[in-house]
Amino acid sequence: MSVDQATVRRVARLARIKVDERDVPRLANELNSILHWIEQLNQVDVAGVEPLTAVVTMKMKKRQDQVTDGHYPAKIVANAPAHEDSFFIVPKVVE
Repeated sequence: MSVDQATVRRVARLARIKVDERDVPRLANELNSILHWIEQLNQVDVAGVEPLTAVVTMKMKKRQDQVTDGHYPAKIVANAPAHEDSFFIVPKVVE
């Protein structure tokens, strides 16, 4: 696959990138180099290779999902302007 200068202009227009006319030949060469590299990657035989989801195969450590009061509710509401029984008191905002 080869990219010509008209394709570079079209891609730039679609991407809404302003490209100076002097840069079009250079960009065409760069895009052709990238496509050539991708074609080389497509030639690699990956039959039987498992997809890599992580570099290190280990299970994620998970904590138990438990509802608690934070173990120190008095400290949590200590700086609140208004509180009652470990709950914040706020003005009503929905009618």
